[in-house]
Amino acid sequence: MQDQAQVVIIGGGIVGSSVAYHLTKIGWTDVLLLERKELACGTTWAAAGLLTQLRQNQEMTNLAKYTVDLYEGLEAETEVSTGFRRNGAVAVCQTEDRRKELLRAAAMARAFGIEMNEISPKEAGELVPGMTTKDLVAAFYLPGDGVTNPIETTRALAKGAKMRGAKIIENIMVTDIKVENGAVCGVTTDRGEVTCEYVVNCAGMWG
Repeated sequence: MQDQAQVVIIGGGIVGSSVAYHLTKIGWTDVLLLERKELACGTTWAAAGLLTQLRQNQEMTNLAKYTVDLYEGLEAETEVSTGFRRNGAVAVCQTEDRRKELLRAAAMARAFGIEMNEISPKEAGELVPGMTTKDLVAAFYLPGDGVTNPIETTRALAKGAKMRGAKIIENIMVTDIKVENGAVCGVTTDRGEVTCEYVVNCAGMWG
């Protein structure tokens, strides 16, 4: 246990591990991540791991595209298996109105640089064996989407952060955030206090 750090990150889920990874990637080495139990044991553990790129605006779409590209190369960087697969996604339409909605989404996807094409119900059935297609009007295929294992991806991000100098401590509970003169100056844990310049709260529903 250390009693000082430039940045303390509370929470070792995929968000906290990603914050540590990206801070160290831009050169911040005095980073301390504190997890109350084990990495990825909270809501990250229950995540589906779906990686979809098309979002409601250009900024969110760019972030999602970056995430997919990052995860695609994370295993090679950290030597931690992530379970990443860019296996594509299929959106289905049971009504003509839904087809029109997805046609608009496809036009937006193309504007954002994402491949999204209309396919027939038969083609959708070939891409997803076992899926009933008799009630489908149409379907749309996004070949750039994929899936990942949330737990292993979190561990890969954490290892990437540690490779660049971050320290990660599990089974430690943050009980309070210390404030002095209106500014955060540290955290209190069940193992003692840590002074710091910044606190990043990535505790999710426990925040």
